[in-house]
Order: sequence, then structure tokens, then C-alpha cells
Amino acid sequence: MPKMTFIEKDGRALEVDAPSGLSVMEVSHKHGVDIEGACGGCLSCATCHVIVRPDWYEKLAEKKEEEEDMLDLAFDLKKTSRLGCQILMSEALDGLVVALPGAKAPWDE
Repeated sequence: MPKMTFIEKDGRALEVDAPSGLSVMEVSHKHGVDIEGACGGCLSCATCHVIVRPDWYEKLAEKKEEEEDMLDLAFDLKKTSRLGCQILMSEALDGLVVALPGAKAPWDE
């Protein structure tokens, strides 16, 4: 089963199981990570915004225009920001690392 790591707002890294086919937002809810996902993954809000570690960013599927539009509303927007509802886990993403907005990510140092 793929795994992924969330960098939480306090800087703590939390590695979790991330079953293929689930979105990063769904994985976060399954493990009690503080990602809201107010629209339930319908691509109509930005409350599942995550910041992808740069070495993983290019491995993700390309953003749709609708995701770009929603990201304009996100807090703490970075070059590698994505919506968690739009990142579907797979074996190819085993080891993915994302930070929550406002977190001090290790790659920001």
C-alpha cells in the first residue's frame, strides 16, 4: 500500500497509509489530519489546499484550469500548491510529501 507524509502546522511529520484511488484530502480525513475539504472534493473551494514538496510536484498530474481558479482563493499559496482533492494516490506516488498551509516545511529552509 502506498504511504505519504503530511507536514502538520506544528512542523511534525506524520507518515500514513494512503490507499491507491483515494485523494490526498480523503487520506487526510482518514487519519485525522487538519484539512477541511468543505466541498467534499467537488473542486468548488480551496479548503483542502496542500503544498507539495518540490521534488514530488512534477510527478503529479497537471492542474486543470478549475483547480488553478480555486487555488487563487487559498491561504499561504506557494509555487507547488495543489488541492488535495485533485491528487489521487497511486503506487507511483508512494512516498509523497505535502505540507499544510502555514506549516514550516523542511524544504523551505
